[in-house]
Amino acid sequence: MLRIDRATYDAIVAHAREDHPDEACGVVAGPEGSDRPERFIPMLNAARSPTFYEFDSGDLLKLYREMDDRDEEPVVVYHSHTATEAYPSRTDISYASEPNAHYVLVSTRLHGEQTGLAGDEVEFRSFRILDGVVTEEDVEVVDSYLFGHTPTTVVYD
Repeated sequence: MLRIDRATYDAIVAHAREDHPDEACGVVAGPEGSDRPERFIPMLNAARSPTFYEFDSGDLLKLYREMDDRDEEPVVVYHSHTATEAYPSRTDISYASEPNAHYVLVSTRLHGEQTGLAGDEVEFRSFRILDGVVTEEDVEVVDSYLFGHTPTTVVYD
């Protein structure tokens, strides 16, 4: 299960909306071994494409050095699909290289006339991808990681 705080969830969705009709992409880093997504890092889709995303190699190298210096790892790797459901494509599966990461997909395909506006419908799903095998997992959105959080579970069948 992916447990993610409301602010980070909202930031991922906002990034997907802002970059629509191109795919958005980014990482949420967290302390090594914690499985806690804490630091939201939106990245530039170097492909600038509505059907494909690619991290800029220089930006990615800089990010990994920074995470290493901070004893962090990528807890969430996210991107959006602009015309299809939030499910990993064959390309997404082949590029999944972080065995401990949650791969989050956000679909903005139902934007219609409201593209980029608050109130758009989005589909937010999380997957584990290991050795080409895709396993969907539940997403629990919590108000915060502090005491007394109120969870909201998002489940897509």
